Amino acid sequence: MKPETNNVGAPPGTIIYTGEEKTDRIKITLIEYNEAEFFEKEFFDLSECVDHVKPNLVKWINVDGIHKTEMIEQIGKLYNIHPLTLDDVVNVDQRPKFEEFDTYVVAIMKMIGYNTDITSEQLSIVLMENTVISFQEPHGGDAFDIIRNRLRQAKGRIRKCGADYLAYALMDAVTDCYFHAIEKIGDIVEDIEVEVIKSSNKESLLQLYKLKRDMIYLRKQVWPMRDMISNMIRSETKLINPTTDIYLRDLQDHVTRIIDTVETYRDLLSGIMDVYLSTNSNKMNEVMKVLTIMSTIFIPVTFVVGVYGMNFKYMPEINSPYGYWSVWAVMILMMGGLLIYFKKKKWM
Repeated sequence: MKPETNNVGAPPGTIIYTGEEKTDRIKITLIEYNEAEFFEKEFFDLSECVDHVKPNLVKWINVDGIHKTEMIEQIGKLYNIHPLTLDDVVNVDQRPKFEEFDTYVVAIMKMIGYNTDITSEQLSIVLMENTVISFQEPHGGDAFDIIRNRLRQAKGRIRKCGADYLAYALMDAVTDCYFHAIEKIGDIVEDIEVEVIKSSNKESLLQLYKLKRDMIYLRKQVWPMRDMISNMIRSETKLINPTTDIYLRDLQDHVTRIIDTVETYRDLLSGIMDVYLSTNSNKMNEVMKVLTIMSTIFIPVTFVVGVYGMNFKYMPEINSPYGYWSVWAVMILMMGGLLIYFKKKKWM
């Protein structure tokens, strides 16, 4: 259920949440680290979280919940985030994009999951100097557990790099979720392709339509992500270190692969749909062919029966002792002749 309020006609920068109505408390997770130190704690009060912020450490503030706009506004005022950015943060229908401001840059995208249906949640990553703030809708988990584990265990280069690398790592984790979702959809596409070839039924058609909608939704989310990452690479902001550009280019390559895979599956689904329709059409043609042959065979016989079923008193064959059997012989010869003709024409 969505809130009754919406931002149509509202002044620019008005912070109005457009997602499903929730009453849960917003959870804030603070992670601070450098190569030697690490701190992690969860908060439900913003002021208490701010009290634990330490200087000279890279900070990742993950805001789990965007439905309480008062909290989002407080965070915006504390970190000098523009109201237009906050408006995009709480707008769950926002198109993926990248924007840069004087003191921060922001990347907005969808975090995708797939079980039996596609699930998505709004994700906004705000990169500042030594600080990353991520805003996400709470849907029972996210894609960042692998990043948290690498931070806790000091694996890889993440503890040795700055906030820009952390922002890249978060976006890379989200991109990996797209690969997982597409892989699962690919397995379903292969199964349904075999099923359609063996026996097309209504359930297969419904599943095909559902998969096509899923592919359209993924395409809608992934195409803008390529432009978003391109803008990040071309950006002249000092918040993104030039050494991080090579990782962003690799991320752009991953997104391009996702786009290619989505387009491939869209074409494959269209082909399967054509096969389904052709199979059903061929089955209908076979049925009509059988009915037409049967009708053609019985039409002349019906004519003969109709002629001798007329109630005229003077008909030559009525009084003949061989009339009945003669009519039967004529009808059988007519049916046999038509069957032989159809066989020669390979219509049967």
